[in-house]
Amino acid sequence: MQRVFSGVQPTGDIHIGNYLGAMRQFVKLQNDYSCLFCIVDLHALTVPQDPETLRKKSIELAGLYLAIGLDPKKVIIFVQSHVPEHPELAWLLQCMTYFGELGRMTQFKDKSKGKEAVSVGLFTYPDLMAADILLYDTNFVPVGNDQKQHLELTRDIAIRFNNRFGETFVVPEPMILKTGSRIMSLTEPDKKMSKSSENQYSKINLLDEPSQIKKKIMRAVTDSENVIRYDPENKPGLSNLLTLYSSFTDISIEDAEARFKGQGYGTLKKELADVIVERLSEIQNNYKNLDLNYINEVLKEGAEKASSIAKVTIEKVKDKMGLLPIK
Repeated sequence: MQRVFSGVQPTGDIHIGNYLGAMRQFVKLQNDYSCLFCIVDLHALTVPQDPETLRKKSIELAGLYLAIGLDPKKVIIFVQSHVPEHPELAWLLQCMTYFGELGRMTQFKDKSKGKEAVSVGLFTYPDLMAADILLYDTNFVPVGNDQKQHLELTRDIAIRFNNRFGETFVVPEPMILKTGSRIMSLTEPDKKMSKSSENQYSKINLLDEPSQIKKKIMRAVTDSENVIRYDPENKPGLSNLLTLYSSFTDISIEDAEARFKGQGYGTLKKELADVIVERLSEIQNNYKNLDLNYINEVLKEGAEKASSIAKVTIEKVKDKMGLLPIK
């Protein structure tokens, strides 16, 4: 069975952009692939984190993985820092990566812009992402458009290593959703919905109360034309709402347009709020019924399963690079 790897950072609040762009896809993949879903807490350290909050958010994310429908009998759910082979392989891959390659990463440029001090970890974290993927002979990586560049680097590193040391790594392929993979901010629809945004009205979090969800949708930025038409360039706010409606109801954007043709934006917003509340209520009920001991047990078993795969890969890599094994 072909393997899928994906990870989510345990920072901020998980929102519907994360859910539609990646996490919902995870649930569909678990029946057809061998899947590893990782809480990438080491990636979170590229910027300062409050230790207690990071631990709390890691448990919360594990709970949300389970609440959205991931089955630990079918998939491996684990915390990145519980498997030490991740940073170990990241260092080995850094030694195979060129400075210029990391300097061209647009996410590094965006996240470091205007900051006086930037950690080396933020610069080199694409190598840790590559290690996450290559450790597990990953065939496919569900990614949004903003992560395609990092996956291309992962592919380049894998090919370079294979050419130099012989076939070692599987070269992964991207798995990208056509619709719903890029959900935009509700307040600035020209920008992606972001966990780091300080404006709470810009995003809908998976654990938001129904009243919060309705208020945020009704306040979402649209335009003055009051004509329901999908046009991301000229009507980004309305187009984002249609994308959300299409994604949550599993109908095409064309069908969503037809459904609301001739009606006002208020009607679309009201119905959209209702469908989001309905879906998120299911997730929230599942989340509230989870036991902390059960979540910890899932993570412990997941780390053990992931480590058993990662150990084989890291020993193979170290051997090919000439590192002396313990006798």
